[in-house]
Amino acid sequence: MARLIWVGSALAIIGLLMLGWCIWRALAIRRAGDPESAKAQMQVLLAINMAAVGIAAMGLGCIVMGLIL
Repeated sequence: MARLIWVGSALAIIGLLMLGWCIWRALAIRRAGDPESAKAQMQVLLAINMAAVGIAAMGLGCIVMGLIL
């Protein structure tokens, strides 16, 4: 079960790094100032953000499963 914990840790770290990138990218989009372009870019960024949250959640789930088993 140690492998499950390591895989979960890797997934959680990847998800958190993706969330950090999403924050950085959203701030860059906000600074650009073009409302039409910003709206389209934010919609794409929202999908990436949701994927990052899902990956981090799966990683935490794997860690919990590894600890329980």
